[in-house]
Amino acid sequence: MGISLRSRKPPRPAVDLVRKRHGRRLRGRARLVVGLVVLLALVIGGGWLVLFSSVLTAEKVTVTGVTSLSPVRVRHQAQVPIGRPLARLDLAAIQARVENIGDVAHAEVSRSWPHTVHIAITQRTPVAVVDRGNGLQQVDAGGVLFGKVAHRPAGLPLIKAAPSMRSTALAEAGTVAAALPHALARRVSYLQLQSPDDIVLLLRDGRTVVWGSAADSSQKAQVAVVLLRRPVHQVDVSVPGRPTTR
Repeated sequence: MGISLRSRKPPRPAVDLVRKRHGRRLRGRARLVVGLVVLLALVIGGGWLVLFSSVLTAEKVTVTGVTSLSPVRVRHQAQVPIGRPLARLDLAAIQARVENIGDVAHAEVSRSWPHTVHIAITQRTPVAVVDRGNGLQQVDAGGVLFGKVAHRPAGLPLIKAAPSMRSTALAEAGTVAAALPHALARRVSYLQLQSPDDIVLLLRDGRTVVWGSAADSSQKAQVAVVLLRRPVHQVDVSVPGRPTTR
């Protein structure tokens, strides 16, 4: 008696289930491909819109933080290329140009979409005026010279120094000038800067204060104010813990 080796066909419901699963996988892959194509199109379109189109271009430059400095001068120095897409602006180059202005201590440049470049300025604060024989210049607490002036501004001490005096020495004198309380600063005719360690205050009444270096300037100022109440010709606070008078 013979045995039949013919394979049995799977039941119809099992075949349908396989086909359905295969179809779902195909549809899932198709949706993924379509999604990737749409995403790529959005990225390309967005990139073109931001980088190359005329929709998001620089049309306006705003300046904040200026006091004595003119916003017009800042905009002129910044040289922002009006009409160029904001995303393609070299903000570092704009910042460097603005910081070349002597009165500017720091500049921060940013984009303000859709059409504005914003420049925030931190101006140098003068603590004294320097006379090195070639006109008056303002100096900040770091010893940086900037902004020539025709006359000594009210409230700013005058520093007299040799033309060859280095910025490190000027910084020392600037530190001294910044430490002077108003009651003492208004009595100072000028600061004589011989070297970073040899600073002397000449007062309007002819008396002198030997200051030495800029170290411990706040303490030296307090000691000097007290000693100047006495009828003395010279006060030496170069060592504030052991001051002398004569």
